[in-house]
Amino acid sequence: MNTKMIGTVAVLGLVSVQAFAETSYETAAVVESRAIYEVVEISTPQEQCWEEETVVDRRGSDNRSNTPVVLSTIIGGAIGNAVGHNSSNRRVGAVLGAVLGHSIGRDIMRRNERPGSREYQTVQRCETVYQQHEEERLVGYQVTYLYNGEEYSVRTNTDPGDEIRVRVSVQPVL
Repeated sequence: MNTKMIGTVAVLGLVSVQAFAETSYETAAVVESRAIYEVVEISTPQEQCWEEETVVDRRGSDNRSNTPVVLSTIIGGAIGNAVGHNSSNRRVGAVLGAVLGHSIGRDIMRRNERPGSREYQTVQRCETVYQQHEEERLVGYQVTYLYNGEEYSVRTNTDPGDEIRVRVSVQPVL
């Protein structure tokens, strides 16, 4: 047998030995089970509402007529046209008269506007605020147990009671 073949047989022997390892489950006596708590900060949303007075501006009537502006523009244009001596002067006079008439018409409308009024209105305003508080929460158990005369410790999610299940694996040491 050559050395390469012996190495292969040895590796196969190891694989076959490991394949025969035995795993079983047993119970162990719990010596102590201590609850573990963690302090966490909780943020709870709450809606807070209040009433508030606000100012509402009311403008004068929007049902105004543009008649004064139109009439004053036409009248101003006619006057400017009548004042001019020749055709080019009449055109310039008509344009200047119309611009002046338009300005006068706008001034008349502004004087006739009613002033705006102020009203107060109560409205409800709301906002979300967060109330903070601390709370203790159970996060697990520190369990000490006795197996085969030896003491072991593990952290679990639930309280195991008087006994805890353990996995026992037996493998030969080569």
